[in-house]
Amino acid sequence: MRIFFTSVFILFLTVSAMGQQRQVADQIVAVVNDHIILKSEVDQRVFEFMQQSGGETFDERMWYYVLESMIDNFVMVEKAKIDSIIVSDSEVDRILNQRIDELVRQLGSERELERAFGQSIVEIKAEYSEQFRQDLVVQRVRQQKISRINITRPEVMEFFHSIPTDSLPIIPESVSLSQITVIPPPRAEARENARNLAVQLRDSILHHGTSLEDLARRHSDGPTASQGGGLPMLSATDLLPEYAAAAAALDPGEISEVVSTTQGFHIIRLNERQGQRISTHHILISVSEEELDEDYAIDKLTAIRDSVLHQGKNFADMARRHSDDRNTGPAGGRLIDPQSGQRFLPVSDLDPSLYRTVLLLEEPGEITPPRSYQYGEDNKRAFRIVKLNERMEEHRANLEQDYQLIRNFALQQKSQRILSEWIMDLRDEMFVEYRIPVPDYDPMEMPGPLAPEIPAETGVPGEPEPYPGTN
Repeated sequence: MRIFFTSVFILFLTVSAMGQQRQVADQIVAVVNDHIILKSEVDQRVFEFMQQSGGETFDERMWYYVLESMIDNFVMVEKAKIDSIIVSDSEVDRILNQRIDELVRQLGSERELERAFGQSIVEIKAEYSEQFRQDLVVQRVRQQKISRINITRPEVMEFFHSIPTDSLPIIPESVSLSQITVIPPPRAEARENARNLAVQLRDSILHHGTSLEDLARRHSDGPTASQGGGLPMLSATDLLPEYAAAAAALDPGEISEVVSTTQGFHIIRLNERQGQRISTHHILISVSEEELDEDYAIDKLTAIRDSVLHQGKNFADMARRHSDDRNTGPAGGRLIDPQSGQRFLPVSDLDPSLYRTVLLLEEPGEITPPRSYQYGEDNKRAFRIVKLNERMEEHRANLEQDYQLIRNFALQQKSQRILSEWIMDLRDEMFVEYRIPVPDYDPMEMPGPLAPEIPAETGVPGEPEPYPGTN
């Protein structure tokens, strides 16, 4: 099943333009209880799907697949009513605000976003909030059904043995790795110089009437410096804790003291507060990589490596205590595939820096000396030691080595089959009418509901480039 995100914000510019060109006359192609589906709506979602799939060639079946998915979505909306599954206004607002904030980041300002849509932020929220509510309801219905589906070991084995041996995939050479990362701190003198500059700039704003925006354009190291250091309306949870705390303590128009974060020193002006969300301008003075104390990072990692190799310390425990990588540190330094969650990483898929590091490791348990690499979204210079936990040679998939991977595929197939059968049963309980001729197809071969996958916490696919002051 190919799941794609149906929110109008994915291709907002193109979809907005299509909406402006939509003809007054339209055609109803299907009805689900009180819901009608228009041909133009199906056309729009087909276009979104083709764009998101890398310009996939249009196939007539695709149009009917999308129509079926929209019918399925309305069927699940009706099922949600029966089961009293609701999505609160606050949930809708949270997801909608996150999407708007993401677009504001991409475009640079709320004004640019409003210009792209031809609507104010308030109008955008009003127009699309109900679509977001429906998407969230559909996702919740699907998740509740799928969460109750499990698979037994005999079922996994049956699935595996149903695949002809010569059709089993070749699993490439893979490695299981752990790492401990240390981000070198600024040298004491460089840090003090950066702070002194921030103090001087703040003094110019407060006592000499200099514009914060002008100083940001000339001195700030943040990515929004060219726009005067402005950040859009953001939730406090989207900001670094020190930045958020300092900004939240201000009254609109007030300038903060110099605030220290992991990104450097900030001078913050609060522009507006809306509940738990704030709009700010700031100046960021960071310490250049040339002035970082790399010897500190290398010495610390060398000591950690020695304690593991020669003093019996546990690598995972040391990672939890000392690693600066907030993603792998709490998991004992374990590196996993962010898409599949698998702990074995194909060697051919490793980034060049990690690939060169793995070449130094031959036997499980070996740990590299400290090596530099680019860390995080903002490509900070950092150092790490990497441990080889296991190495798996290229082989044809088998139950002994690849059980978890095979189980995931078997469970996915079973879940899709049960979900499709369940939705077909739900259709029989509701009024579903086609207003156009439809081809004769096997419903079980349809791709299934194409509802958006919305992460439970962020609701945002992927992580956007962070602003200074943001996580």
